[in-house]
Amino acid sequence: MDKYIWLIPVLPLAGFIINGIGRNSLSKNTIGFVASFLVLASFGLSVAAFLQIKATGVPINVTYFTWIDVFRFTVPFSFLIDQLSSLMLLIITGIGFLIHLYSIGYMKDDEGFGKFFAYLNLFVFFMLMLVLGSNYVIMFIGWEGVGLCSYLLIGFWYSNPSYADAAKKAFIMNRIGDLGFLLALFLIQDTFGSFGFAQVFPQAGLLHAGNANVVLITILLFVGATGKSAQIPLFTWLPDAMAGPTPVSALIHAATMVTAGIYMIARSNVLFTLAPLTMHIIAIIGLATAIVAAIIALTQTDIKKVLAYSTVSQLGYMFLGLGVGAYTGAFFHLMTHAFFKGLLFLGAGSVIHGVSGEQDMRKMGGLKGKMKITFITMLIGTLAISGIPPFAGFFSKDEILAEAFKQSPTLYVIGVIGAMLTAFYMFRMLFLTFYGKFRGTHEQEHHIHESPASMTFPLIILAVLSAVGGFLNIPEVMGGGKGWLANYLAPVFAKSVELGGTPAITSPGTEWLLMGISVGAAVVAIVLAYSKYMTKGHVPVADTEERSFLANLSYNKFYVDELYDFIIRRPLDGFSDFFYNVVDKLGIDGLVNGIGDAPVEASKGFRLLQTGNVGFYIFMMVAGIVAILVYSFVRI
Repeated sequence: MDKYIWLIPVLPLAGFIINGIGRNSLSKNTIGFVASFLVLASFGLSVAAFLQIKATGVPINVTYFTWIDVFRFTVPFSFLIDQLSSLMLLIITGIGFLIHLYSIGYMKDDEGFGKFFAYLNLFVFFMLMLVLGSNYVIMFIGWEGVGLCSYLLIGFWYSNPSYADAAKKAFIMNRIGDLGFLLALFLIQDTFGSFGFAQVFPQAGLLHAGNANVVLITILLFVGATGKSAQIPLFTWLPDAMAGPTPVSALIHAATMVTAGIYMIARSNVLFTLAPLTMHIIAIIGLATAIVAAIIALTQTDIKKVLAYSTVSQLGYMFLGLGVGAYTGAFFHLMTHAFFKGLLFLGAGSVIHGVSGEQDMRKMGGLKGKMKITFITMLIGTLAISGIPPFAGFFSKDEILAEAFKQSPTLYVIGVIGAMLTAFYMFRMLFLTFYGKFRGTHEQEHHIHESPASMTFPLIILAVLSAVGGFLNIPEVMGGGKGWLANYLAPVFAKSVELGGTPAITSPGTEWLLMGISVGAAVVAIVLAYSKYMTKGHVPVADTEERSFLANLSYNKFYVDELYDFIIRRPLDGFSDFFYNVVDKLGIDGLVNGIGDAPVEASKGFRLLQTGNVGFYIFMMVAGIVAILVYSFVRI
């Protein structure tokens, strides 16, 4: 298997090249087949690699060549497949294939069909590079590559200025985080003399907890993660990224790219375990992000915006898990989130497709009978994200909350409140979209239809994964022992467990109580949503109507974008205007133009001396002779 590892990222890259070159000459069927088949082939190789790791427990480490070799600075081009990266490969290629398949039906009428699939393949390539790299430099190549692809896919319909602006916003905000990552790389090289995981982590394990360099490295890495995984304060780009086609939202902003920050921290778990201060910061920011995004999602009326803020909130839960040292729990939630959020985004795309492009839930309703497959699958996804047993989200979210309780009951209580908000806004979305009477136009109602099989098949697969995915890590209190996923990932986090000391232990009774509280809170939220949107038939007000102060605050996303506009963009615009008008135009341009204008203006003055009058010339000659005589006399 080792000699075929390079094919895992190269196959999607080949799809990018083929579809990129042939985007205007190949048929849509050929383009869709090539793009999807090559990702499926990459998935097959990923399965083979996973089975090998599962059977042997020995990581696959392959070095192809020395990429950089300058003095003592050496960076090999090498790949690492261990327990952590093998699971990421399955998520990226497996869900990536389903989204490619879905896109064939969703994008069939788009004139940029070939270009779209070329971009999707390129994204999968870079994401695979990110998780396959055996050192931070290779990881950084993938990290920057997915940022580029995000820009290309968010702004895919670039003729719409607002979509182009959303793409630029995502690109710029990610660059802010990427600067932190880049600075961390310099410090890693300076501290450990290498970028390789096999060299950095063993050396780090010899340091004491709280080492200043390690704390600074982890803070800078976390800054990178906040940009890529949309945490406070760099989260506002993600909701705007819904400007891209819905498959983009599912692939990049639900299942893969936004989880890159989670993967990077999980991969660097030894460093973070040695930096308790950074861990506290991660837990607090993650929990704050989860709550703020959930509150905003309560009042959104665009179905994709609800899911976008839901993604931000769920990423916050993952960071909460990382911050309390529950690396397995955070990664478990990354997996289950890929299942149910990919399902929900594709389901939203199916709804939008079925109602002629409408995204406002106030103009939907009553779709349950006409879009049965979409409804059933989205119901499963909604139950999963709400933490209702036995669906996937219950197990992964409960593991994070249980670990948070061990560290601080306050973190647990706030986390449960966030889970309650999640259940409320998700069932609000479900009730507004599928129940009641249709509130759109008669023309939209006439054209309501279920999506084609190429779109519903991925929904069914993801619905099954959302329903049973939680059984990958059944908690010990339920008879699952340590849990399959925990056992499988144990070698990756073994050093962190050793450095972190003996974890706190909760009694089985306490664990059952914690589960009961979180599930009970979710059920209460569902009942409240049912009462408001089903029994009372409430529909969110139109944009022109008055809202309460709190509802208005939530609907306008706490005015974070406006705040950034006021304290960052406007001052920068003011500085740029000053430098343009004063420093550039008057200073630099004035100096350069002045040097050029001086001879011209001087020549205009000297030109006046050339009158063509002989008498004037004789007069000037005599005046010159007199001046010379006077000068000679004065010198004597």
